[in-house]
Amino acid sequence: MSDILIVDDERDIRELISDILEDEGYTTRLAGNSDQAMKEVESAQPALLILDIWLKDSNMDGIDILKTVKRDYPDVPVVIISGHGNIEIAVAAIKQGAYDFIEKPFNIDQLLVVIRRAMETSRLRRENQELRRQDSKPGEMIGESAAFRTLIGQLDKVTKSNGRVMLSGPAGVGKEAAARYIHAQSNRASAPFVSVNCAGVEPDRVEEMLFGRESSERGVEPGLLEQANGGVVYLDEVADMPEGAQTRILRVLVDQQFQRVGGSDKVRVDLRVISSTNRNLEAEIEAGRFRQELFHRLNVVPIAVPSLEERREDIPLLAEHFLGVLHEDQGLPLREMSSEAEALMQTMSWPGNVRQLKNLIERVLILGDGSGPIESRELPGESGEQVESDRVVLSGALATLPLREAREAFEREYLLTQINRFGGNISRTANFVGMERSALHRKLKSLGVVTTSKAGARVARVEATEEE
Repeated sequence: MSDILIVDDERDIRELISDILEDEGYTTRLAGNSDQAMKEVESAQPALLILDIWLKDSNMDGIDILKTVKRDYPDVPVVIISGHGNIEIAVAAIKQGAYDFIEKPFNIDQLLVVIRRAMETSRLRRENQELRRQDSKPGEMIGESAAFRTLIGQLDKVTKSNGRVMLSGPAGVGKEAAARYIHAQSNRASAPFVSVNCAGVEPDRVEEMLFGRESSERGVEPGLLEQANGGVVYLDEVADMPEGAQTRILRVLVDQQFQRVGGSDKVRVDLRVISSTNRNLEAEIEAGRFRQELFHRLNVVPIAVPSLEERREDIPLLAEHFLGVLHEDQGLPLREMSSEAEALMQTMSWPGNVRQLKNLIERVLILGDGSGPIESRELPGESGEQVESDRVVLSGALATLPLREAREAFEREYLLTQINRFGGNISRTANFVGMERSALHRKLKSLGVVTTSKAGARVARVEATEEE
């Protein structure tokens, strides 16, 4: 970008600057008053604005234009020029976000140096923002299970709208990946995605972090909401947001504008808000820890992200994905999962969900001493110790039962695990356990095992008896 807008009420001055800049390879536009200046800025955002402080026959002076431009187009660098320069005006201009202040009559070489530096600073800022955007890769959604397909179907329905989405689910299920999926598939995909970790911010700094601040010492410092302008702001674990910030966020959702901490001007933003929680927000409202009005503003489209327990079918696919990612990002060995290891992982408990699965894969790759397929003996058991592949240890409860009852309890738990591993698919379960489908149905009935729908998938459970 090399388009520079020159605003000065003296025709000779603006044309002189234009001629100099065009000789240097820049393209220029000219404006003689505030109305023309704002019309040019609104028609096409310039790469840089050269702005005179005093503008005759104008509704706004240079400081007013500067404040408006930095509010609505914060990425545009502004160089102030004035023939009535003094230290107070210079300080006021810098405080309002000007890149530099030059007095008339100015030295051409000095002006060119300031312009080049301002353009370079702006370019580096844009590149830095783009790199940060690329560094936070769009959440890859991996899976084929019924619960996963249900989730994707719900996410696809909201990508083209601008509605606020509330993602719920236990920690580690991939709520941020779902939020990034919505962003990547939306018409805001090229705009910023800014994540706000509500649980990781000190209560006395949250407003400054969200809304930015203004001070005479450091000028204007945009907050995360301003940085997300035009794109998506993701409020991660919104239940942890301090109460004072909840009130201000609610006002932003209503007005799409706010004031920086220490500032007096309104900052307008165009944002799509996606939030997440692993808590019951209605219980938080009842306890007085979360504002009901904010809940209703955020919870326009509620979407539940299923736990890994609800999508065990996807564990081999997720493991394969993480094996590739860890090899590419960290240089860890590129290994495969053996079928026995995959089967064991599908029967394990996953309280940490997808995050726990990734951590386990990373641990195995770091501690493993081979390059072949990962075997079941390399995986940790419930206690964290590696599994002994040639020995089965009975649980304390099972060891106290007579053989017949122990066998029945084992069969019930074993078949529950296998059915859930295959997403409630009886045919695949029967094939794996080596039984005819009809025989498996009879066995399940005798054991009191039934399947029901949950999160779009079939889940096995023990049928409740009348005594219960």
